[in-house]
Amino acid sequence: QVQLVESGGGLVNTGGSLRLSCAASGRTFSNFAMGWFRQAPGKEREFIAAINWSGGSKYYADAVQGRFTISRDNARNTVYLQMNSLKPEDTAVYYCAADASFPVKEPYNYWGQGTQVTVSS
Repeated sequence: QVQLVESGGGLVNTGGSLRLSCAASGRTFSNFAMGWFRQAPGKEREFIAAINWSGGSKYYADAVQGRFTISRDNARNTVYLQMNSLKPEDTAVYYCAADASFPVKEPYNYWGQGTQVTVSS
């Protein structure tokens, strides 16, 4: 089992920045690819970004390309999502996910509980 705990969400103005963290425990972190997803009220969960085991491969959704950056620190068992130039449409609950393969978008075996990001206009 892998336990994932997100943090770093909050309220920010349009154009602002936040950095989300996802701390993993339970298994060897470097054996898992990681992803970030988000779900806004009334909408389906959508893929945001993914990173492979070493951090050498990264993928982004078109909606966040150039504004968000995914990274990981295997020594700290943590994956990050740096979010810049935030827009009101980025408002959602953000989830991190882990999988031993590298599915990029879906499916992932393990999920965190989510952290709320609210961008005010």
